Amino acid sequence: MIVVTAPTGHIGSRVLADLLEHGEDVRVVVRDPDRLPAGIRGRVEVVTGSHRERDVVDRALDGADTVFWLVPADVRAPSVYDAYVTFSIPFADAVVRHGVQRVVTVSALGRGTQLYAGHVSGSLAMEDLIRSTGVHFRALAMPTFMDNLTRQVDLIRQRGVIAGTIPGDLKLPFTATRDIADRAARLLRDRGWTGQDTLDLLGPDDLTFDEVAALASEVLGTPVRYERGDRDQDRKQLVGYGFSEAMAQSLIDMDIAKERGLDHAVARTPENTAPTTYRQWMRDVLKPAVEAS
Repeated sequence: MIVVTAPTGHIGSRVLADLLEHGEDVRVVVRDPDRLPAGIRGRVEVVTGSHRERDVVDRALDGADTVFWLVPADVRAPSVYDAYVTFSIPFADAVVRHGVQRVVTVSALGRGTQLYAGHVSGSLAMEDLIRSTGVHFRALAMPTFMDNLTRQVDLIRQRGVIAGTIPGDLKLPFTATRDIADRAARLLRDRGWTGQDTLDLLGPDDLTFDEVAALASEVLGTPVRYERGDRDQDRKQLVGYGFSEAMAQSLIDMDIAKERGLDHAVARTPENTAPTTYRQWMRDVLKPAVEAS
């Protein structure tokens, strides 16, 4: 039995589809089962609730040997460590109690850099919690998701702008969530691996946000530019959207760490290079989203 958390998001939904396509027995943890596609709902066991709750993960892990653990950070959490580590403590207890064999999670680049990086630091601390259980473990270490750009569809369509607080000329790696999901699904289906390890996954190229905007201009056929904003103003805006002060600041701290080299500690190799280019992702995902909005 494979347990999938966050099964309705970009990553979890694709992981779930892959596992079912390969005939795996799957149990999902979901707050609202109605969000699962009708064609999938009848093919999986469903545990209803939040995977932060002790009784929920206890039911979910009963009889399970493998878990895909994904934490969508609570923007209202009192700290980034509460959002990732405190959230995951009931899960770590259940892993030990139920003798789970393997756990795969999505984390972030940055281990070993000794940079505080907000969300990244919380995610790495969550990894350490899970590792402490002794379970066979793989952490998929990611840079910025290409898919984050879909949050700016309205801004791109209305103003021709991609906004951020990172310098426009700073080259960074990006990865498509579909490549993350595909790698996670392969690990979940493979009963042969053991031990604990971090697997980095980078897109084919490092790009600046100025280059990302230029690429969007080409793919969309309309001018798009990158506009760097003020970090303090960005933090205040996030708080206005409902973020706690701590979670808003943690996003700013992550950007600061990326500017200081957080994502550059890992060299790109054939083994850690994902297939989807930013151009291809824009053609497949961003362009239809902009045209539909």
